[in-house]
Amino acid sequence: MSGPKAWVRRVAGLLAVLPLALAPPVAAQDAYPARAVRVVVPFAAGGGADLVARALSQRLSEQTGRQFVVDNRPGGAANIGTEVVAQAPADGYTLLVTGPSHIINAHLFRRLPFDPLKGFTPISLLTSAPYVLVADPALPLRNLGDLLAMARSRPGALSYGSAGNGTAGHLAMELIRAAAGIDMVHVPYRGSPAVLTDLMGGRIAVAFDNVLSSAPGIAAGRLRALAVSGDRRAPALPDVPTVAEAGLPGFDVKVWQGALFPAGVDPAIVTQLAAEMHKAMQAPELQARLQTLGVAPIGSDAPTFVRFLEAENTRWGEAVRRSGAQLD
Repeated sequence: MSGPKAWVRRVAGLLAVLPLALAPPVAAQDAYPARAVRVVVPFAAGGGADLVARALSQRLSEQTGRQFVVDNRPGGAANIGTEVVAQAPADGYTLLVTGPSHIINAHLFRRLPFDPLKGFTPISLLTSAPYVLVADPALPLRNLGDLLAMARSRPGALSYGSAGNGTAGHLAMELIRAAAGIDMVHVPYRGSPAVLTDLMGGRIAVAFDNVLSSAPGIAAGRLRALAVSGDRRAPALPDVPTVAEAGLPGFDVKVWQGALFPAGVDPAIVTQLAAEMHKAMQAPELQARLQTLGVAPIGSDAPTFVRFLEAENTRWGEAVRRSGAQLD
């Protein structure tokens, strides 16, 4: 068939399919992330979770071409920022970077506006590291034994700080108090930076803090490291003994950072972002940065993180019961 009418019909057919040919593929339209992702940190800027979240967000922004923006929401023993994420849409554009307090709070608080386990979708276990027990260098404390001796000779006179009631640093010190039979006063703060500021200013005696945020002060001589809380010495602090080595056998407390979505996020998005986080944690420059500060980069898949959280739930539940700590 030829002639003007046939040509018109052919042109009309081409015009009908042209919009489909020019449209982007469906996969590209649905690609994740399609816009900026909010990374909520329920602690103050400058603390361990914040430093990990910022380093990770920078890498994820570079890898995906979309901005991962850190939003610090400190306060309420990390419950304020955590609730923000629990109530966010389950669309993959709001996530939480948090640590042990996420599990501890389930046992510490009688009532919470969210379920720390059922209310979230685990994405990836990002890092793990011991805590370090740091002291005001103006005090005559060289090791954990010196601290215990001073505390026994001056019951109730020494104070210790933490990043908030019920945080892992608080409970770790409570476990030491119970095991050693000493009396010290707890001073809660809103985040790690405020703890370290007052510690270096001589307003409190000691604190458990993560190696990540304490390392610069230790290196500058503004903090003195007495012991590390894990089952082995920290590579960044090879000369600092563990609490177990210093006289309290079996003591093993670690700080970790992990990423979670609100409950109900599409499993495909969870798997994709976990893979991006694993890739980020394998980047040599990020590994070097974290390892220098005593933090082991992990970047696990979601099922591994789920199993880890289940084990943490058992361990911290027992720690809270032993400490007797309880908050409303």
